[in-house]
Amino acid sequence: MSGLCREVVTLQLGHYSGFVGTHWWNLQDASLCYDPDLPPGELQSDVLFREGLTLGGQVTYTPRLIAFDLKGSLQTLRKEGSLYATEQDSKTTLSWQGQIMTHEESPPSKNSFLQDLDKLDVRTGELLVEPDFSSSPALVPHCSGGAFAIETVNSTLERVQKAYRLEGIVRVWSDFLRLHLHPRTISVINQYNHDGESARLEAFGQGEALLQGSVLEELEDRLHFFVEECDYLQGFQVLCDVADGFSGLGSKVTELLQDSYGGRGILTWGVAPVSHRDSSPIKELYHMMNCALGTVHMANHSSFFCPLTLGGGLGRRPAPPTSFPLLSYDVSDLYRHCSGGAAGLSDTSDKCLSVVCAYGSVPFPMMQSSCLPDALQACQDALPWKPLSACPELVDGRCFGQSVTLKGLEGQNLVSPLVPGTEPPSPLHCAWSGLEVLDMYIRSHYPSTPLAVQLVSSPSKLTSPFPQIFSPILDPQGLIQSQSPTTAPVVSSVPVLTCVQSSVAVGQLLAELQKSCSSLDLRRVAPSFLSQGLEPAELAESLEQLRSLAYRYRDDSGGTLRSSSEEEDD
Repeated sequence: MSGLCREVVTLQLGHYSGFVGTHWWNLQDASLCYDPDLPPGELQSDVLFREGLTLGGQVTYTPRLIAFDLKGSLQTLRKEGSLYATEQDSKTTLSWQGQIMTHEESPPSKNSFLQDLDKLDVRTGELLVEPDFSSSPALVPHCSGGAFAIETVNSTLERVQKAYRLEGIVRVWSDFLRLHLHPRTISVINQYNHDGESARLEAFGQGEALLQGSVLEELEDRLHFFVEECDYLQGFQVLCDVADGFSGLGSKVTELLQDSYGGRGILTWGVAPVSHRDSSPIKELYHMMNCALGTVHMANHSSFFCPLTLGGGLGRRPAPPTSFPLLSYDVSDLYRHCSGGAAGLSDTSDKCLSVVCAYGSVPFPMMQSSCLPDALQACQDALPWKPLSACPELVDGRCFGQSVTLKGLEGQNLVSPLVPGTEPPSPLHCAWSGLEVLDMYIRSHYPSTPLAVQLVSSPSKLTSPFPQIFSPILDPQGLIQSQSPTTAPVVSSVPVLTCVQSSVAVGQLLAELQKSCSSLDLRRVAPSFLSQGLEPAELAESLEQLRSLAYRYRDDSGGTLRSSSEEEDD
């Protein structure tokens, strides 16, 4: 692609990170633009993707991604992927001359979506067998307004337009992965099992101890491969499970990145599901301790750390899960519920302090044939977004700084179409641009807060097999229909409003987590947690660091906020 870009290497650590990441990569894939004759668009795909060639000379475009998961977590996905497969892959040379007994295990079954993908030749991108589409397939270019110069293997997946219903049958994240991965992307940790009761990666100390030997060698090998081909490396994006032992691994990985690539940005998302399978009081205690330890250590080693969960909190007694007015999702179904916030992940940019919280409006509530000032005014005094970080919603403007992005209103009225001489219903209707409308609206709620605002016109495209979790009152573009529909349309794109903040709410989240963990005597209620390599003195020090981190976000002067830099000046 043309134009200078600053590359980012993404790391996914853990199985839930795989679920969130798969939705996110599917969204990125749907927005790819691969026409060198077109000028760079709003989103530069080269930041996250890399170009390569298969053994047959076919152009590929794969994520610049390193993903760690556990033994048994891949199911039908091959660790080395399919792009560079050869006929020799399945052949082995045996030197043993004696009798051989073969025990063959049936391979995991594939869902209808994966079966249709198998009908594409992954080396040439051509259809081997016509998939059973609901309508006649057509190749749709990733770029509009120009010749489609090169058809990549991933772009051929645009043929898959069938509406799949995978709810309840998705077992692992690769069950709904649309795009192909590079052979150096996936690394399996064989010391621990994905399923079963034995050899589970459950505690922070287990994860910390992993980054040595073969695991460390594989990480460094993959980092060198992806980093050395970058011309202008911007930094790293890390998605890490914080509720299990991957929180310890993520702490060591971010520390390694900080030590080895000083000066590069490290954006870390600590992700946690709403609920866990086969949970128990002891396991919930483990989850809380892992969240606390992972948060404080990854925050120390990251430029920017943001917890992401649709749960109401990270402690033992969280509030009810986040609900969205125009979404319907099952909190026990990872395929459905981790897609609720995924659409806005790529749309947050600037950082304020080291720990921030995220909010999102998915989809942004806008009526058909309406305008942005009308949509924002309809929200009245309530902000349209909901918490994505288990942080409480603050309505009093107590915020150190924030970055807000509105994406997906391409073709809609961003300013008021009032006839000259008509009395505007609000100051928003007097603005001359959509950016001014959004900036004015946010500043009305946060009048003294440093603010970065951006508009991205291109929508978040939802390609198969994204779950249909949307209200039936939405049209295919994710806008609220003016009349009640007779049938629920398939939503193919949505507008999304996202926000990352550094605010008092972060301090409240961290303080509550620290208080809950400090009130426990682990040597009495969960001695096994301390037997996994974490010393009591280390635990006490980490909880004290968490208390200090929460204290930096306090409001101690009747509404006057104090940032961490102001704290250090005292």
